[in-house]
Amino acid sequence: MAKKRVIVICGTGVATSTLVVHKVKEFLREKGIDANVQQGKVSDILTRSGEFDLIISTTAVPPSVDRDKVVNAVPILTGAGKERVFEEIEAKLKNGGE
Repeated sequence: MAKKRVIVICGTGVATSTLVVHKVKEFLREKGIDANVQQGKVSDILTRSGEFDLIISTTAVPPSVDRDKVVNAVPILTGAGKERVFEEIEAKLKNGGE
């Protein structure tokens, strides 16, 4: 399986995405999923969404972005429902793009 390309975005690419990037990297390492995880802001995906297998976001994503690629990461920040989000990330990376 090819290395997956993941971007974690927030409004500015600084605050909440930093927290989520660390948690996602740790989760993927535990699951043995090989992925290149980047950090960015919403504007980064407007023209580059096709470069990524998965977009993990703590903010609203424009409707022009393929919804099948997007995971809402707010539960990772709040802790409520984060297991479901991690399960969704794992499923999308293992099943997507094959």
